[in-house]
Amino acid sequence: MKLIVTIVHSDDANSLIVALREKGFRSTKISTTGGFLRAGNATILIGAEDAKVDSILATIQKACHPHKEAGVEISGATVFVLDVERYERV
Repeated sequence: MKLIVTIVHSDDANSLIVALREKGFRSTKISTTGGFLRAGNATILIGAEDAKVDSILATIQKACHPHKEAGVEISGATVFVLDVERYERV
């Protein structure tokens, strides 16, 4: 089991959540603020079985695009894939 933590520009967050939902993946959105430019972004948490990680990463790549702010190009998404020792849905 994996936890995919994805930090995306706030403009891409809703389209990513819709794309994930259309493929049957559940997610949780947390509104956050970036450190470098203090730009609004969102952290999307996705729990997934190991075999589905590549499909989720492809969905993230399609939904999130680089942005320019204050003359600086910001990546479309920053993604962390973490091992989960235990997962329960109650």
